[in-house]
Formats: sequence, C-alpha cells, structure tokens
Amino acid sequence: MASHLIQGRTVEMPVRIRDATVCTAAYAVRADSARAVLAYSGLDVAEFLPGKAVCMLVFVDYRDGDLDTYHEFGVTFLVRPPGVKATPGLSDIRNAGAFVHWLPVDQGFTLSAGRGIWGFPKELAEIDLRLASPYKRCIVRKDGRMVVDLLLRPGLPMPGGSGLMPVTAYTHQDGVTRTVPARASFAGARVRPGGALIRLGNHPVAKELSELGLPKRALFTSVTGHAAAEFGEATVWDGAAWEGA
Repeated sequence: MASHLIQGRTVEMPVRIRDATVCTAAYAVRADSARAVLAYSGLDVAEFLPGKAVCMLVFVDYRDGDLDTYHEFGVTFLVRPPGVKATPGLSDIRNAGAFVHWLPVDQGFTLSAGRGIWGFPKELAEIDLRLASPYKRCIVRKDGRMVVDLLLRPGLPMPGGSGLMPVTAYTHQDGVTRTVPARASFAGARVRPGGALIRLGNHPVAKELSELGLPKRALFTSVTGHAAAEFGEATVWDGAAWEGA
C-alpha cells in the first residue's frame, strides 16, 4: 500500500474522509475570463453554453478524516480533460473534472499533506464557518484582508447516492499538472436554484472573482450534511499522457 511521510506522520493511501459538511455555490462565468485565470495550468474550461463556464465556490467542515479536523474554502472551475476537443454543451460538462485554483485551509497538517501528496494549492487563511442554523455561512480572510463572505440558503432535500461515486480533480503546482482520482458519497443533501448571497473583499483573489463577474446570482447551491470521500494517488500530465506521480 502506498504511503507518504508528512510532518513525521505516515499517511496511507487512499486518504479517507469519513464525515464532512460540504457547501457549494455554482456560478456561470465568462469562459474567456476563466481561461485567463487558468492560463498557467495548461487546462481549458468546459462550456455548458458557448462562451459560458462554471466556477464553483465551496466551503467544507472536515469533522473526521485521515488529515484531522479542519475548515477549507475552494475556488474551482469545471475543465475538460487534457487533449479533449471542445464541444460546448452537456457533453463538455459530462466529461468535466474540477480544477482546484485556490484552496485555503486553517490547519498546517492538511496544508502540508495536500500540497505534498496531490499538489493542491493549499495555503493558510482564517476561515470562519457558521453552520449551526439552516443558513450556512463562510467568511474567509487572508493576510488581514477579507476575501469573501458567502451565505447559502437551504434548498430542497435530495435522495442520497448509493455508495462512493467517482470524481476527478485537477491541480497544478510548480509547473506540474496532476489529476487526482477520488470517490465521494453524499447524504443529507439539499439543493436549490440560486440561493447564495456573496460579498467580496479587497484581497487579490476577491478582485479575480469580481473580474469573472461576481457577485451575481448563482446557478444553484447545495448543502450536504454528511459527505464522505477517498482520494487516491495523483498522476502527472506530461503533455501527452498521464504518468505516475
């Protein structure tokens, strides 16, 4: 079984998350603006309509997992797998994975593990999660500056999935693009169209989000009370094929 030594601790693969709350707001953004943001990665956005890409803001409360307990906020984009031709519409979205562009966390161990094992762009930030009421709120501050204040309204309950479903994430660190295979299950999910209130601060990431057209109405929001997942070994894209990391 593969393993990694992180801060003197052995992390066995796959890494397992046994219980977490996951909150997501998905936004339609200009595809050309999203491409400019992701130009460093060599990946291209998926388009659900011609000229329209999807940016997802995600905040997570990890309560039980191999990387300890912590809070996380993510800025992600739906992207096409490398080498796949653009076909705007449902086929583009159906084959898309999630490229993780920015991923602040509030604990050092998960930061080291995320960067060292998969190349996730984790960095330390102040993440204030308020999950006790039906309204779920996340406030992110970095370097003493507010980045984002995101509030999600409750939606309608959705049936839970049966078992772990495959999910693909992409990362880029130090000039290297990786794919991260994962499987996830969701119980207690509530979904609705719209449902988000967002306020941006004066941090550079907030400016980047504003250049994508935020704040605006979300396509949809979701809140999952009990999510579980496992993450496998990353593979590296060499420009032609995926290789073992």
